[in-house]
Amino acid sequence: MSPLLALHISGGTVGLLSGAAAMSFRKGSPGHGLAGNVFFVSMMTMAGCGALMAVLKHQTTNIFGGLLTLYLVATAWATARRRQEATRIYDWAGFLAAVAIGATILTFGFAAAGSPGGAKDGVPAVMYFVLSSVALLSAAGDLRVLLRGGVFGRQRIVRHLWRMCFGLFIASGSIFLARPHLFPEILRRMHVIFLLGILPLLLMIFWLVRVRFTKAFRPSPLPPAGVYSVRA
Repeated sequence: MSPLLALHISGGTVGLLSGAAAMSFRKGSPGHGLAGNVFFVSMMTMAGCGALMAVLKHQTTNIFGGLLTLYLVATAWATARRRQEATRIYDWAGFLAAVAIGATILTFGFAAAGSPGGAKDGVPAVMYFVLSSVALLSAAGDLRVLLRGGVFGRQRIVRHLWRMCFGLFIASGSIFLARPHLFPEILRRMHVIFLLGILPLLLMIFWLVRVRFTKAFRPSPLPPAGVYSVRA
């Protein structure tokens, strides 16, 4: 096992565990913050090593997946750490990165759709279109933040939640959905592996609904601190 692969697997494992922990703690609590920081570091390690290995092996889809994960997790973490209602240079960097990633993946999607088999490098066109849609929708969100001069209130929490959860979904899908043969057959027959693969998406939907449409979200009485909490 190469050092890159070992780091990739270790980062992914810690990322899944810390992501599950962050989902379990009350949002805004010290436990949630600690788990979120561990998740950030481990996911950046996993995605960075994965993208580098994909470059070395000429695996374009994995390159795109790694870059998109890096972008989503980095911008989600930066959103949670935001302390002032203003934009910074990293907001522009994130927007430009999302546009570049999304546009590049989209060109691969069109190339795959126009090929005889409807695929490119063994990947169907629909997969490219899904990834490019996520990247370009994220870019649209970044542009909105830049035009508004920041992101505030519920929108800030929603931005943080969905980006972190989708990054976690990429990690869970990479192991549970893409490699189910690594797990006991009984778990596959009972659809446990499939459920674990899509669980981050289900949790994302739950938390987005809870934050957007219930009174669980409670803004901090001190706006400059940028702290929030969600009642368990």
